[in-house]
Amino acid sequence: MAYKNQQHFIEALEKAGELIRIKAYVDPKLEMAEITDRMSKEPGGGKALLFENTGYDFPVLMNAYGSEKRMCMALGVDHLDDTAKEIEYLFKSLAAPKESIIDKLKMLPKLSRFASWMPKVKKGRGECQEVIMTEPDITKLPVITCWPKDGGPFVTLPIIHTKDPNTGSRNVGMYRMQVFGPTSTGMHWHKHKVSAKHFSEYKKLNKRMPVAVALGGDPVYAYSATAPLPENVDEYMLAGFLRKKKVELVKCISQPDVEVPADADFIIEGYVDPNDEMIWEGPFGDHTGYYSLPDWYPRFHITAITHKKDPVYPATIVGIPPQEDAWLGKATERIFLAPIKMTMVPEIIDMDMPVEGVFHNLVITKIKKDYAGQGQKVMNAMWGAGQMMFNKILVLADQGVKIQDYEDLAKYVFKNLNPATDIYFSTGPMDVLDHSCSKLGFGGKMCIDGTFKFDEERDDNHESLGLSPESGTVNSGLKNKFPEIAGVNSSLLKKEIPCLIISVKKNRRGHIKELHEQVCLAKETAGVKMILYVEHTVDANDLPTALWRFCNNLDPKRDHIIYRSTSNFKPQTSNHWSCMGFDGTRKTKEFDDFHRDWPNIIVADDKTIKAVDNKWSELGIGEFIPSPSLKFRGQLYGEEAVVQN
Repeated sequence: MAYKNQQHFIEALEKAGELIRIKAYVDPKLEMAEITDRMSKEPGGGKALLFENTGYDFPVLMNAYGSEKRMCMALGVDHLDDTAKEIEYLFKSLAAPKESIIDKLKMLPKLSRFASWMPKVKKGRGECQEVIMTEPDITKLPVITCWPKDGGPFVTLPIIHTKDPNTGSRNVGMYRMQVFGPTSTGMHWHKHKVSAKHFSEYKKLNKRMPVAVALGGDPVYAYSATAPLPENVDEYMLAGFLRKKKVELVKCISQPDVEVPADADFIIEGYVDPNDEMIWEGPFGDHTGYYSLPDWYPRFHITAITHKKDPVYPATIVGIPPQEDAWLGKATERIFLAPIKMTMVPEIIDMDMPVEGVFHNLVITKIKKDYAGQGQKVMNAMWGAGQMMFNKILVLADQGVKIQDYEDLAKYVFKNLNPATDIYFSTGPMDVLDHSCSKLGFGGKMCIDGTFKFDEERDDNHESLGLSPESGTVNSGLKNKFPEIAGVNSSLLKKEIPCLIISVKKNRRGHIKELHEQVCLAKETAGVKMILYVEHTVDANDLPTALWRFCNNLDPKRDHIIYRSTSNFKPQTSNHWSCMGFDGTRKTKEFDDFHRDWPNIIVADDKTIKAVDNKWSELGIGEFIPSPSLKFRGQLYGEEAVVQN
């Protein structure tokens, strides 16, 4: 369905019991983020929050997309898979052979539906331009500061409009904006993004680049701005398809070459000048759960700010998962499954992005496997498909298992896995927010092929050992032998999943490699196929947290250690057995020859936690929720958010 505007969506959320109005004063600096963090980590994502007393003229809406139900409401569907099914139906209809005039005539209504989704520029002003600031000043908006080590306040749900100066094609993206003054922000677009390419073209022409930022409006706009669409496909066509109604646009007042949604709450107009010096932007508590490091980015000059009457400022926070952005990612996972299947990798049956993988880090893909080597074929196709090029860990399974049942999936994958031959490593472009890469935006990736193996794919000299009868004593056994081991998670062994998670205090060069070889020689670990090593400050038995930390801190190609040995436990054979180790600990110059800064995880400060605790009873939220940050305080590397090597 199409919402008339953001207020219509807020009314729908309230009617569905999905919104809490907070009438007590809450400071946009840190306090709103702390309350939202507590709410977003509640079962099912808690409720949307409307902060009505902000100290500014405008209320703030947060956590609006933060559950499956609210994400479905935003997209106007009952289930996230509904949209994928509709896209698949359209693809099949358009691709089907048309053998008769009747077949071709049947396509006309479908083609007219495509036309009905295309955005339309209307004459005159829109609802978003009912009020024009006499002097544009973004500091009069309740722009939130999310985390204590952030570089300042950030606009976190900006829908940013740019155009290619040569073709006029529009791009709508979402890039954070750090506020530096009344008419100045950063423009955090990465070099892989389309807006950055547009800016590169303006540089060649030595022309200012007009930019417009929308906030609010139909909630589908913010989702469409995050969607991984092919270049030159208009995001507002996707928005029109999702809302079943074309998006109406109006020309900006000070930047008339750019059009924006007529029903938006706020419009911030301006330009980026290629002759400007870049601005030092960041740090920022990012969706990885770590602070992204500061760097040089373009400066955005604000020339006008307009808004509708009685607007609501939308915002979000990102940080240690789960957060609201997990549901935006889940929508993308479901919606774009059909186009990937239909256009690039037809053997894909299903796909899942666990929240611990924070989008790119971990992707699980289920394929229909019909021949040897098909896993590698899918691996290469996916790493070449749009934003999937940033994927770090790809896990492949086949039609023999449901990939959303993680326990059954793990059993199936490890049953089919030869650690020495079924894990593939490569290098390529990585998300610039990935701090584990030795070089910014470039690093290692791996594919774990857990599909059923045909005869051609099997190594006849490899032996798959059953777990040792002594595996039940692996915790005490390893901790007694190796004092640097702080904890061992052997819970997966009890479920017949041959994988260990070990937290270790690393204290020398080559330490994890040496430790892995020694651990593999212990009788208690016979039959274990994989060991994940994490920092000693991480509770190895807290599986979601350990996996989140592991995925963030790993460069798979650089940080893997394969142990191969003849079977010490079956001396009558000459076969080999293998165990793969992965070093998911923090990397330093001293122990790892790692020369980049290593960021800290994101936690609230004591002052903010105490302030929210003290006003909790006034918020009307319900039963007290303690700060999620308390769980992670002991995992910090020091007082500073960015640790220098």
